[in-house]
Amino acid sequence: MNWKFWQKKKEDAPKKSKVREWVDAVTFAVVVATLVRTFFIEAYTIPSASMERSLLIGDFLFVSKVNYGARIPMTPVAFPFAHHTMPLTSATKAYWEGVQWKYRRLPGLSDIKRNDVVVFNFPEGDTVIVERQDGNYYQDLRQVNREQIREQYTVVSRPVDKRENFIKRCVGIAGDTISMKNGLVYLNSKAEPAKKTSQIDYTVTFKNNNVNFSVFENMGFKIAQGDITQIGENTYNFLGSEEMMDEVKKLDFIQSAVPQVAKEGEIDLDIFPHDANRKWNVDNFGPIIIPKTGWTVQLNDQTMPLYERCIRIYEGNKLEKVGADWLINGKKATKYTFKMNYYWMLGDNRHRSADSRYWGFVPEDHVVGKALFMWMSWDSFGSFFNKIRWNRLLRGIN
Repeated sequence: MNWKFWQKKKEDAPKKSKVREWVDAVTFAVVVATLVRTFFIEAYTIPSASMERSLLIGDFLFVSKVNYGARIPMTPVAFPFAHHTMPLTSATKAYWEGVQWKYRRLPGLSDIKRNDVVVFNFPEGDTVIVERQDGNYYQDLRQVNREQIREQYTVVSRPVDKRENFIKRCVGIAGDTISMKNGLVYLNSKAEPAKKTSQIDYTVTFKNNNVNFSVFENMGFKIAQGDITQIGENTYNFLGSEEMMDEVKKLDFIQSAVPQVAKEGEIDLDIFPHDANRKWNVDNFGPIIIPKTGWTVQLNDQTMPLYERCIRIYEGNKLEKVGADWLINGKKATKYTFKMNYYWMLGDNRHRSADSRYWGFVPEDHVVGKALFMWMSWDSFGSFFNKIRWNRLLRGIN
């Protein structure tokens, strides 16, 4: 006997319309794709030259969320497949800040290692993105008077996971002591030679002006993209790796090839921590201890320029100085113990990269994932049949 006689048989159920079938299929696809992008793997593109020669403008990457552990969305209510603004717009938010979750990360396959190529959210994204009434944007407040700019612009604060995505090489991990002298990185007092993909500017002088520049193109220099520019009668600026420049020096028409390295003792206030008492520049700085979970730092005039932002912004404390004393959350403090790990990121294109030398440490809650491999590479300077860089397809990132 059928004890559920009141229920319709399955074959009696009304069939879905074509529109409903399409809606269901699209909804399912969006949900699955969103889960994959959030917790497994996501595609990114390289928009700038800061990582050349490792990564070129026009490289399309897959970035793994699994390697370091997927970050649980901190801003969960957002438009699918959009980062911080709606498609085809420049200012309309693609997320709702009404729901904010604390930073959490799923277990990963490994920790961040030195020399990993890492995607992360821009650490200064809470202060540099501003909007003016006419709709124009000003994205670099580091070199201007912030109070003067605030008269024309309104600060637009974004949640951590909705800030710009950057990609750099992790040179120092939590707990390391990092410094740089004459362009050479030192980790824990030991020199770390630059990878073959790292490059800086050189001043190259020819013995005469009768030079066939195709020789340099065969070495890997991209003349059309500005790797070689003339700065004098027989003098040129070369942008290349140490390995490439060693080959240049062997040419019989080369008189000299000298790296353009800032002098030790020269002060560049753009360099982190923007402290006039530290004679640091793009090629000479440190030593700096990279904060680590559980590490305690003494609070004084020497350490606070380095760690004030970490304590106040990244770790969410109210920090103020009263007289000679530092107050954390209203209480006098002489030391502070860090709650997160931090990292030091550098671009391989050392003299043309905005990186930790300018904005300091990258907190672990800003880390998005590890760059794995390129699935496409598009050369906008290439001819019709050479737009695709075939030798870079499905190539791993080292």
